Amino acid sequence: MVENLTDILHSLELKKRSDIHWERKIWHMTGVFVMFLAYVFLSEVVSGLILGVSILVFFPVDFLRLRYPAFNDWIVHAFKPIMRNHEVHKIAGTTYLLGGVAIVVAIFPRPVVGLTLLFLAFADPLASVVGIKFGKDKIFGHKSVQGFMAAFFVCVICTVLYLNFYNVKIDRVVVVSLLAGLIGALAELVPIGKLDDNFTLPLMSSMGLYILFTLFGLFAI
Repeated sequence: MVENLTDILHSLELKKRSDIHWERKIWHMTGVFVMFLAYVFLSEVVSGLILGVSILVFFPVDFLRLRYPAFNDWIVHAFKPIMRNHEVHKIAGTTYLLGGVAIVVAIFPRPVVGLTLLFLAFADPLASVVGIKFGKDKIFGHKSVQGFMAAFFVCVICTVLYLNFYNVKIDRVVVVSLLAGLIGALAELVPIGKLDDNFTLPLMSSMGLYILFTLFGLFAI
C-alpha cells in the first residue's frame, strides 16, 4: 500500500499546476456546465437539490480521506486522471468549487448565478491552457497577460451568448459583455491570499456581475 506523499506521487505521476491536464479541464468544464444547464432550465428546487446532493457526496469523502491514509490512498488511485499532486494531502479543487457555488447560489439572483457558472465553467480552464502554453508575461505568480486576455475573451463570448438567449437588446449586449468580460478576467487573475481560485472566481465574478446587472437593469431576464 502506498502510504506517503512521495511514494504516491512517484507511483502515480500525478499532474502539476504547470501541466495542462486535459482530463481535469474536461471534468471541470463538463461538470460546471451541467450545473449551469440545471440551474437555468430546471426549477430552483430541483437545481438546488442537485447541488445539495453533490455537496453531500463530495465534502464528506474529501475530508475523510485526509483523515484516513488508506482511504486517501484509494481515492487518489481512483481519481488519478483528475487529481493534481498538491491535492493528495489537501482539500481538492472540486470541494472549493462546490463551496463557492453554494455561497453564490444562496446570495445572488438567478441571472447573476447563471452567467457566473458559465465563467466558472469555461474562463478559468481555458485561460489556464493559454497561460501554460503562451503565458510569457507574468502578472501574479503563474498568472499571465496572455491568460488574462483569454479569460476576457471567453467571458465576453459567454456573456454575449447568455444575453442573446434572453433577447436582451443589442446595445446593452455589447456594453455589458465587454464589462462582464473584464469582471470575469479580473476575478480569474487577482489572487485572494492563498484561497483556491475555484472558490474565489465565482464569488468575485458574482459580486461584480451583481453591480453590473443592477446598473443595466438586467435582473428581469
